[in-house]
Amino acid sequence: MKTTTRKPSVMTKNATVVHDYDVAADAKNRISLRGAQAKYYHVQALSNGAYMLEPRVLVPPDAIPAKTLKMLNRSVINLKKGKVSAPIDLSLHQKG
Repeated sequence: MKTTTRKPSVMTKNATVVHDYDVAADAKNRISLRGAQAKYYHVQALSNGAYMLEPRVLVPPDAIPAKTLKMLNRSVINLKKGKVSAPIDLSLHQKG
């Protein structure tokens, strides 16, 4: 059986192919990315039929101040040691 493919349009001059494989969409038109480096992606559907995926992180690591990271690390250490406060009863503050 003969298959035809369109020649890819030039998106960037210096782009190189890192992975090259074929994939079929499932019944819900989903595909899986093999060897994905990120959990979340921003997807752009282009007019030429191509899709561009950009890996996303919820918060860039350099956006968190050093003092905040230090405080979070101390909090995690205390939590693992069992140094925690008593549970807070939020039922008094709920609107009913």
